[in-house]
Parts: sequence; structure tokens; C-alpha cells
Amino acid sequence: MSGITPAPFQFLPLGAIIQAFIVGKTNIVQAFPKQSLYESHNAPFFGETIGRVANRIKNAKIDSLNGKSYTLAANNGVNALHGGVKGWGKRIWDGPKLIGISSVEGLEGGKLEGGETVVFTLRSEDGDEGYPGTVDASVTYTTGTQQTADGKEVRVLGIEYEVELVDGDVEETVVNVTNHSYFNLSGNPTIEGTEVSLCSNEFLPVDDGGIPTDGPKPYAGVEANKTFTLGAEEPDIDDCFIVDPSKASSIPLDTRLSPLTKLVTAYHPQTKIHLEVLSTEPAFQFYTGKYIEVPEVEGVAARDKRAGFCVEPSRYVNAINVPEWRAQVLLKKGEKYASRVVYRGWSDE
Repeated sequence: MSGITPAPFQFLPLGAIIQAFIVGKTNIVQAFPKQSLYESHNAPFFGETIGRVANRIKNAKIDSLNGKSYTLAANNGVNALHGGVKGWGKRIWDGPKLIGISSVEGLEGGKLEGGETVVFTLRSEDGDEGYPGTVDASVTYTTGTQQTADGKEVRVLGIEYEVELVDGDVEETVVNVTNHSYFNLSGNPTIEGTEVSLCSNEFLPVDDGGIPTDGPKPYAGVEANKTFTLGAEEPDIDDCFIVDPSKASSIPLDTRLSPLTKLVTAYHPQTKIHLEVLSTEPAFQFYTGKYIEVPEVEGVAARDKRAGFCVEPSRYVNAINVPEWRAQVLLKKGEKYASRVVYRGWSDE
């Protein structure tokens, strides 16, 4: 009796988590087999939808919003990280609700077959993790396939985020949403041997706590759109790369109509698996997984450093506290924060 072929994409109500992205016989995202294990063991944020604000906020403080300052939980040294102690990735979302068939706008590579679409929704109340205003958030996942020129099946996941400020005695809040999947194309315990390229080598230099100290600068050792290989230890990267530094102060709050940019390409010669991450977002955190530390649990092997790499499309780090960047993340009543991300994965096997 043959086993049932698992669905190529699988999602969970907890954190609207991406639990599976299967290419060939490989789940290329780090995962746990059931939701309860995410609740007990997911310190690295595997697959989570990150909000209300992804990445770090300096000194766990919003300096000025609605004419006052707001203190947040310092859950990463002195800084706030990924929405707080119980950010959106640790919350139960409503869904998945099937909403029909959709396309993925601006997607190159031929017609998208399938297009089944589900949505998850979450209400984040005024004061949630210290953030002002009640917001309604949605994550929409569209799944399908394309064909490469030589007939290989490409598995496609389109992601759309939307957030609105709906209540609370405030006129504005702050939002920066992303997904925190860890990719491993190797079929091995680590990402060693993965060949990657980034669309830009402009990054935000940071202090020891991960807070930007300056505007974009070239990252030593990385050239835009030039392939480099992830080794056993190096390069060790955990930085926010900027797609086009000249647009820092003119990023729309809703980037969905911006073109999809291919942020990162990755390939592993052992499995012959390819990955592309595209987005309408102005920046992305590229992280090579130095701090992963997940013990063996219920038959799933331990995951340690460099068990996966992250590509987290987003706005600039600590943007709310930087005047030139603040408009990227400042959500007012009557407006919509929104963005799009696309994953494409296939194997040459």
C-alpha cells in the first residue's frame, strides 16, 4: 500500500505558520510535525508570521507615536524583537478559510496553474504587547505550479499581508510584517554547500544589539547578483539588505503595486533544488541561522546552528524611530499596510 503524497504546502492556525514547502521529496522549510511542538519548542520562529513589528526596535521604545512614547517588552537584550514576548507568530489565527482561485500578479515564468487561495485573520487589540491601536491583520496564501522551460514543475507560494487600524483611541500605530521560514535545500542537517545570490549588497550597519547605526553601506564580501557558497561556519550573516537605497524615504505603506523583485536565489547541488524569494518590499533580513538551537523532539532530529537560512522581506529595521524611514511603517486610520512575497521552488532531478 503506497503512502499518501503530502500536500506541497501546509499551514497552521498558530502564527499562520508555513509548516511545509515540499520540493521533490524534501520539505525545504524547518518544521515540527504538529502544532503543539511549535508552542513548546519554536524559539527560532520557524515558519511564523512576524508582527506587529518584525525585527528590532531600539531600546524597546517607540520614541513618538500619537504624541507620546510607548514602552515595549525588551525580549532581545535591551531591544524589542519580532512583536514581543507573544508576537503574532505565537498567536492563534482564524483560518485557514478557503477563498477560491487567485493569480499572483507580476509573476514571471509562465502561467500559474492551480491558484488555490486561503486566508488567515487576526485581531490584535489596543495595547497588545504594548503597541497602540486595535488592528485587523490578514495573511493570504496562494499556491500553484508553473513549468520551467525544460518541463520541470515549479511550486509557487504567493503571500499577501494586509493590516488596518480599526479601533482604539489613537490615530496611528506601527506595523512591519514578514514570514520567518528557515530554508534548507540540502536534505542535510545544515545549509553547507548552498549557493546563494542576493539582489543587493547594500545593508544597514548595526550596533551589537542589531540596531542600525547608519544608512546603507556595501556589505564586504558580497556582490549584488553574484553567487557565493554558504560554508560550515562562514559567511555568518544576520543583516538587513536594502533593495534600492535611493527610495528609503519614498516607500509606499502598501507596496503591493510595486514590482516583484527577486531578492534571493538559492541552489543546492546535492538535491538540485532551486529557491527564489521575490517581494514588493524595500528590504530583507538575510540570516544564516547561527543561533538555532532546537533539541531532538518526538523523533525529529535536533536542529542546530546553520540548520536553515532566512529571507525576511520587510521594511527597514527600527524604522519607526528614524525620521527618514518612519513613513514605511506608520499606519494611520483609513490606510492599509500591505505587501507581497513569493516563493518559487523546483528541482532539476
